[in-house]
Amino acid sequence: MEYIKLSNGVAMPILGYGVYQVTKEECERCVLDALKAGYRGIDTAQSYFNEEEVGSAIEKSGVVREEIFLTTKVWIEHYGYEECRKSVEESLKKLKTDYLDLCLLHQPFADYYGAWRALEDMYEEGKIRAIGVSNFYPDRLIDLASFGRIKPMINQVETHPHNQQVVAKKYMDKYGIQIEAWAPFGEGRGGLFEDETLAAIGAKYGKTVAQVILRWHIQRGVVVIPKSTHYERMVENRNVFDFQLSDEDMSQIAALDKNTSSFFSHSDPAMVEWFVKMVNDRKENKTGQGEDKNW
Repeated sequence: MEYIKLSNGVAMPILGYGVYQVTKEECERCVLDALKAGYRGIDTAQSYFNEEEVGSAIEKSGVVREEIFLTTKVWIEHYGYEECRKSVEESLKKLKTDYLDLCLLHQPFADYYGAWRALEDMYEEGKIRAIGVSNFYPDRLIDLASFGRIKPMINQVETHPHNQQVVAKKYMDKYGIQIEAWAPFGEGRGGLFEDETLAAIGAKYGKTVAQVILRWHIQRGVVVIPKSTHYERMVENRNVFDFQLSDEDMSQIAALDKNTSSFFSHSDPAMVEWFVKMVNDRKENKTGQGEDKNW
């Protein structure tokens, strides 16, 4: 496994395993399989509703905690200083650990400044080894990096051959913020797995399209967290450190950039309203069930 160093010197695996859209029923087994396959970076989030299963898998795996780089993310309804601290403490309990390797603010909405101050304090207290954000576009990232006490160390954003985040990455590099890709395969949208250019490149090295995409990310210095529920695919996704894409290969893949999201835009007012509705609906549902409306 190869590692990158964050701005504070913390080492992070450049290839990890993500559990977005992994069900609670499958999550423990999947994380155990990923650790068995050699993954040492595990990425979850409060909004994935599988932190407890991740924690149980790590506990049962036999892999010492210090070898695992564990990431979770704070969801919007837990923003603001006090609620953010409370939610991170709850995440620690669910994950059965007394520290996080990385904690991110999941979305650039609501009181993310209050939440960021909470992460800054928990970082300085040693409860979190690195802090960062997710889905922050360059304008908001520069804002936070410039006016926060501590600059984000990571920005996890949609990144794949059809949306390469070239401009965003330039700003992240300028401010010393590591780029991390969610949906490193773009979930195969737009026929990405059937792309003839990627298939031809893969054929030269005896590699799959998925392996070519992961190798392309890694050579760009992008941290990747591919998700699979199949052990054989997990092993395949890790098998990307025994070949090197040429400059010509990299240029051909660069030409695939459509410079647009395959999913949605955080600057679309309708999408912002969708996030607001989702947060409010979740609060109402939990309150109606007699649960703490803030968790």
